Amino acid sequence: MAETQQATTIRMPKLGESVTEGTIAGWLKQVGDRVERYDPMVEVVTDKVNAEVPAPVSGTLVEILSQEGDVVPVGEPICIIDTGEGEAATPPAPAADDEPADRTVVMSAAKIDELQPSSQMLYDRSSGDESVSTNGKPADREAAIARAREERDELALLRIRSSPLVRRLAEEHDIDLSTIEGTGIGGRVTRADIEAYLAQPAPARPAEPEIPAEPAPQPAPAPTAPPPSQPAAQAQIEVWPGDEVIEASVIRRQIADHMVRSVTTAPHVTVWMEVDMSAVVAWREARKEAFRQREGFSLTYVPLVLSAVVGALQAHPRVNAVWDNGRIILRKAINVGIAVALEDGLIVPVVKNADEKNITGLARAVNDLVERARDGKLTPDDVSGGTFTLNNPGTLGSVASTPIIVQPQAAILSMEAIVKRPVVIDDMIGARPMMNLSLSVDHRLLDGLAATRFLADVKSRLETFNPGD
Repeated sequence: MAETQQATTIRMPKLGESVTEGTIAGWLKQVGDRVERYDPMVEVVTDKVNAEVPAPVSGTLVEILSQEGDVVPVGEPICIIDTGEGEAATPPAPAADDEPADRTVVMSAAKIDELQPSSQMLYDRSSGDESVSTNGKPADREAAIARAREERDELALLRIRSSPLVRRLAEEHDIDLSTIEGTGIGGRVTRADIEAYLAQPAPARPAEPEIPAEPAPQPAPAPTAPPPSQPAAQAQIEVWPGDEVIEASVIRRQIADHMVRSVTTAPHVTVWMEVDMSAVVAWREARKEAFRQREGFSLTYVPLVLSAVVGALQAHPRVNAVWDNGRIILRKAINVGIAVALEDGLIVPVVKNADEKNITGLARAVNDLVERARDGKLTPDDVSGGTFTLNNPGTLGSVASTPIIVQPQAAILSMEAIVKRPVVIDDMIGARPMMNLSLSVDHRLLDGLAATRFLADVKSRLETFNPGD
């Protein structure tokens, strides 16, 4: 009789579009614990969501490869689960000169699709994640675990604990991150660490080995202009007496990295228009009480503006697109992210297939996402797949803003506060509920004309708002 043991390497899942890494917030299971399939086993934090990642298989947690506070790139191993003894089976008798064959178990795409949406992403299909199996020999099982640990260590050497922004900054200044002692959580190298390193006098920096090169012929000297002066690296901010220093939360740091990445990736252009919201206000006032009694929650302006945005996106597909290294991908699905302010950050859950919903359907979807966002109950699927974003700073009284695009989308629209203002109507002055719209677009995809036409379409749909009941 032959027994089969399987040691499955679990990797950092992709918890949302454009997410390249996650931070281990805490392990819900410890080494030696029994883990059932779909049981939450680790908390992971990104700039988009705090998620409890479920186990894709049942077994015993035998190795934790990434500790609390570690910033782990997507696809890097985080733990190993031993699925235990397989069913006893009688193998075919091998020939006298044959060795017993190893049984290798590979997680197929069909099997991955059986998992819950949030656990599907535990496996990176593009990299061919596999379940490492053995033929029952303890030495083979230990070898499988050792291989996973070596892979983890090699990736860690390539990606010293740091954000993409810090790694880019290090590359720009030709800095080896392994020579810098990180002061962030879990030894993470921060931007301040890089800046402090650059501010050191040259002799104080760790010496780097010089590679001898063969002498090259020297051209005749020619008069040259003096080299341009280089700006001094920004030193770490001085803390004054009485100041309070607060370590930024993981989600706050990741939001900061994402915002910097967005404005350095996409050239932003912002267009503003003011909208007479009289028709929208009148429509809502006539129905809000009946709506509240029927649905159990209040009808806000967000789903009403969202319905106008969806119609404009259908008429202007270039706004519902993605720039991809010289290609423009026009998204067929209209999935609109709704920015939700939290105590220490911002999260953008997504209304999927918004073009297939009427106003009641949009209101239900928005209300559900906002409530679960504030209760910390969003899943990775709730914050992925957005094609456009609607922001609502107006709920706090904002009258103008310059929103930053959620990568890799083409645009983001902010609806500002509705304020009664005097306006000229047919040579007469009257008070009207006015609202400003702020549209930021990726100038690689959209010029000012296309952005203005889209915004004018949204304005027209709101000023003539009459979707019926």
